[in-house]
Amino acid sequence: METAGPRTRAAARLGAHATREEQRKRRPVRRWQRRRIGEEQEEAVFREVVSFTRDPLPARYYDKDTTKPISFYLPSLEELLAWTPDAEDSFNVALEPLKCRQPPLSSQRPRTLLCHDMMGGYLDDKFIQGSAAQNPYCFYHWQCIDIFVYFSHHLVTIPPVGWTNAAHRHGVCVLGTFIAEWKEGGRLCEAFLAGDERSYQAVADQLVLIAQFFRFDGWLINIESSLSLAAVGNVPPFLRYLSTQLCRQVPGGLVLWYDSVVSSGQVKWQNELNEQNRIFFDSCHGFFTNYNWREEHLDRMVAQAGERRADVYVGVDVFARGNVVGGQFDTHKSLELIRKHGFSAALFAPGWVYECLEKRDFFQNQDKFWGLLGRYLPPHSICSLPFVTSFCLGMGTRRVCYGQEEAVGPWYHPSAQEIQPLFAEHRPEGDGQGWVKTHCCLADAWNGGSSLLIRGVIPPEVGHVAVRLFSLHVPVPPKIFLSMVYKLEGPSDVGVALELTTGDAGSCHVGGISTLSAEASSRHSPRPLRVPPTKLARWVGHCGQQLSGGWVQRCYEVNLRGCVLQDLWVSFSRPPGSREQEAFVCRLGELQVVDANSLLSPLPRVQAVSVSRVRWQRAAPEEEEEEEEEEERPARLQLSCALHWSYPLSHVRCFRIHCCRATGSPAEGPPGPEKPALLGLAFVNQYRVVDLAVAAAGPGMDGRVEFLVEPVPREGFLVPKAEWGRAALLYSGPHT
Repeated sequence: METAGPRTRAAARLGAHATREEQRKRRPVRRWQRRRIGEEQEEAVFREVVSFTRDPLPARYYDKDTTKPISFYLPSLEELLAWTPDAEDSFNVALEPLKCRQPPLSSQRPRTLLCHDMMGGYLDDKFIQGSAAQNPYCFYHWQCIDIFVYFSHHLVTIPPVGWTNAAHRHGVCVLGTFIAEWKEGGRLCEAFLAGDERSYQAVADQLVLIAQFFRFDGWLINIESSLSLAAVGNVPPFLRYLSTQLCRQVPGGLVLWYDSVVSSGQVKWQNELNEQNRIFFDSCHGFFTNYNWREEHLDRMVAQAGERRADVYVGVDVFARGNVVGGQFDTHKSLELIRKHGFSAALFAPGWVYECLEKRDFFQNQDKFWGLLGRYLPPHSICSLPFVTSFCLGMGTRRVCYGQEEAVGPWYHPSAQEIQPLFAEHRPEGDGQGWVKTHCCLADAWNGGSSLLIRGVIPPEVGHVAVRLFSLHVPVPPKIFLSMVYKLEGPSDVGVALELTTGDAGSCHVGGISTLSAEASSRHSPRPLRVPPTKLARWVGHCGQQLSGGWVQRCYEVNLRGCVLQDLWVSFSRPPGSREQEAFVCRLGELQVVDANSLLSPLPRVQAVSVSRVRWQRAAPEEEEEEEEEEERPARLQLSCALHWSYPLSHVRCFRIHCCRATGSPAEGPPGPEKPALLGLAFVNQYRVVDLAVAAAGPGMDGRVEFLVEPVPREGFLVPKAEWGRAALLYSGPHT
């Protein structure tokens, strides 16, 4: 009998969801209207009478202490089978599709999988809109890995959306985890595996639907419970069905099996692929071995894997628990053997550098750990434009927007992490003393919370040193625009230049740049523009100028034909007339590579901004006591609400959400201009405002809060306010 596929079932569930939404919306409708505030701008105006009646939020989707939206897991089979897409789930949907990359994941080059297991999971990373976490864990060596698995010991681990956005931005695919452990896990598996195909297909359909809806890429299946012969006999068809359905709905989807249960149904970790577990390997996309292997295990697996050696992920426990090769800062010893035999590697819990070592030394320890592995981790290349990064780690001690400080205080928002470079130390060939080394740095930023710090030495015998920052494989349009924002720390006259490498030399024609040397004929140095191109002046009006905070912007326009852009370098050259060793410290704030013609296309506007799910609270007594010194200070309220809007997400990197607060008489109209205050970032067409402090409206007066939604385009430029979305909330009362 033919069963309905995931898409059909999803449509039915979405229909049921729509019915629930209609019931939810049968509350008294708040009055709203549209107000024109200029020749080109319109805002929606919503009216609200303050009420302190609580409207409970679903506990699964909102943190019970802060009411902020959170990522979640499903702890039971019943909840997995009952899950249907809900309006609240939309917060957790990834904005970033999986970026095109070279080589593709389907190639047979050995891969690197990172399995992130940290203190049970769903820590500060669960807060979808970010948090004020101090010293959080942060991963940024994305160009060295191919697959990211979010691991926890809950039955269905759905990756927090911040990890999916950051990974996809770097061309790294993301897997959730389906895990069954101990006796309870065995009972659960018997319930869906020991029966007929309808039972295990229902579970597989739900796993496919979840990955498709939240826009991640597949599953690690980890069954560590003994199974009956009937149940273990259904594992291979379950894996085949799951793999087939996933690839139909999620392009490039992956299903991996962990080395635990063998074909007899017993839990027997083999530490290798062999005849006892091969049937599971043959039924899905890959096999993740246990960690207690020796080189003889690898020798035997060569024959077992055949042409699928890259689909065998040899497990490496970075904590070095048990009888393992390497681990901790000796993990490179494991990688050396794994690569020697042509297998992929699965690094389990590399957060060891954060959990077990000093937090104050985290960045140094993380760079040391990944630096020791560098020779065994070939980077992959990003192959799409626009290519824009401010090197932001998705965290910081303050927030900066194009050189202007917006807020001071710790913040952590994984979705806000931008494309990270190759972190390495580069030494020129020969016996010279020159070197260049890159570090991430929170001390200063051009846009976001961090920048890239580059330190180096130009020895007397050479004129310049350079470091490769990004590996690309981008078929470029006829004309590209490039920009670099940087500043030199301390007194230095070292020259800073952007360089690029092009491929397809047989047909590639490059105009507007000079070749560096005959030995490096495919590496070029563009000539910086003194003024921006006339057509692009709206976007880049500061080319060649000193910017705030000591930053400098260099702009380039390059004509290309039949070329592939392969690498981005930054070069540092000796000042004219200098013959001494030159040390330098340079901070990079932004790199942009965009199709020049794309900047001429009109921008869409943010439309249909709405305010809903309004909740009011009186300000906590201690907050009011702190403000008693100010005479005639109005009573304080805390406002929480949901903002929704319409905008084509394919055009945007994120949205910046602002507010302006005021009180006044209804007859007076809106107050005068006020500088908007940044509330946070959104990566979907909605945002939850939480506990925003506002003044209570006095008798016969309205309180007013205006919300502004600023789109940040993928090209990375500031958008005129005419294209922002606006909505105002007028409130009166309260009713007690």
